Amino acid sequence: MLATAESDPPGDPLYPILPHLGELIFGIIAFAIVLFVVAKKVVPRLEEVYAERRAAIEGGVEKAERAQEEAERTLAEYKQQLADAREEAGRIREEARAQGAQILEEMRQRAEAEAQRVTESAQRQIASERQQAALSLRTEVGGLATELASRIVGESLHDEARQSRVVDRFLEDLERGEHAGGAHAAARSGQDS
Repeated sequence: MLATAESDPPGDPLYPILPHLGELIFGIIAFAIVLFVVAKKVVPRLEEVYAERRAAIEGGVEKAERAQEEAERTLAEYKQQLADAREEAGRIREEARAQGAQILEEMRQRAEAEAQRVTESAQRQIASERQQAALSLRTEVGGLATELASRIVGESLHDEARQSRVVDRFLEDLERGEHAGGAHAAARSGQDS
């Protein structure tokens, strides 16, 4: 059977897989037409779509890269602005501290000046009151000394010049500590007369 199968022509019912020669030629021509149409119409359109997609993808990648660069640049600017703001805040804090210290120093100096002024004013007032008290005391002591001397001597010392001399001597003796009592002043006033 093998020998007969090899000698039978194509298209024979014994070889159902092999097409007839006319069908084979028609199939080749149809395939060539389809291949030509695909090559001329479909392939360029596919290449065009592929190129558009590639351009879109590359454009998207480039756009993403630009966006990434812009984001990095914006982030760097933000970080720089933040650093500048921190530096400015530190500078403002230091200026505020310096101004605060300066204000405190000025207030301390003003307070010291005011205290000095009040102290000097009080000292002047005390000195003035001391002088007034000394003058008042001197006048009163002089009057008492004159009256005492008048009583001891027994004569009136209403003469102004004599009274002034007696009072001055009495006060000088009182200041020196030489005054032993009213009798010594009276004895001197007796000598002046």
